[in-house]
Amino acid sequence: MIVQWGGYCGWNMGPGMMGSWGIGWLGMIFMLVFWSLVIIGLIFLIKWLIQTTGSGKDLAPYGSRALDVLKERYARGEISKEEFEEKKNDLIK
Repeated sequence: MIVQWGGYCGWNMGPGMMGSWGIGWLGMIFMLVFWSLVIIGLIFLIKWLIQTTGSGKDLAPYGSRALDVLKERYARGEISKEEFEEKKNDLIK
């Protein structure tokens, strides 16, 4: 009579899988690295979403674009100097 260890026809499945060794410390290290990267990625995603929706304090790029358009209109002669100064003061406030 032949008795096979583990009762799974020698495939080492069930208790004692992977030769009773398991992944051990290496698996735990990879798990910590994986979850750390996931958390760091979520933090950067939230930071990026806050900046792109305009809820952050840095709204200068939008104001500077409007000022650039105003300067272009003044340079083309579409508006007078007085109108340019008035609109510029409104944008800067």
